[in-house]
Amino acid sequence: MWEWLLTPIDPDRVHEVGFAVSWHARSMTLAWGVLAPLAILIARFFKVMPGQEFPNELDNQVWWRSHWIGASLVLMFTIFGIGLILPEAGEIGWHGILGYCVLGLVLGQVTLGLFRGSKGGPTSPASDGSLHGDHYDMTPRRKTFEALHKSMGYMLLLLAAMVLVQGLWQANAPNWMWLSIALWWSALCWAFVVLQQSGKAIDTYQAIWGPDPRHPGNQQEQKGWGMQRIYTDGGEHLRHD
Repeated sequence: MWEWLLTPIDPDRVHEVGFAVSWHARSMTLAWGVLAPLAILIARFFKVMPGQEFPNELDNQVWWRSHWIGASLVLMFTIFGIGLILPEAGEIGWHGILGYCVLGLVLGQVTLGLFRGSKGGPTSPASDGSLHGDHYDMTPRRKTFEALHKSMGYMLLLLAAMVLVQGLWQANAPNWMWLSIALWWSALCWAFVVLQQSGKAIDTYQAIWGPDPRHPGNQQEQKGWGMQRIYTDGGEHLRHD
């Protein structure tokens, strides 16, 4: 068993990589194999934390801080990994081309975040004292940001997974690496399905400001696949898909 685990995935090729390639692979695996999917999972399913008395207790910032820190680490490890491999790079194949596409989309996400607009609402009023803000009012600017940010995020994750698998194949990684990543990704997929079916994908707007129909975002059509939203009806809180 141990011998099989240490054997390269293609036994006809040698698994022999230098310092730069090995640390490039480690940084990219940590960034896109571990941190990126975790950051997305937390952002989708932990806007309301276990034990939180939702909707009486609102705007738990744990998910936001975790998502932001995770995304920042992904960016740092990505730049670090590319910087390591640049001096070693020869002819750029599909692995390199798709890798640069990942970097471009990451930088696009960073730029997009800078233009997401103001927050507003009771916890972050405007300078004039009003509650107006792009997020609180769900302006076209905010809607555009959310649509692009989410779609680009999932696209990035899928593309990065492809690049990661390509890299493992090019390096002729041993079986234990393939098995470890396969088990980890399987666990993440299982967690996604369980959390989704458990109704943990709470609408971001309501996780921050609650279901009160006086909030302007609650008067608009819900956006986002599979998100859970609460509506009020005669004082009762009703969950609605």
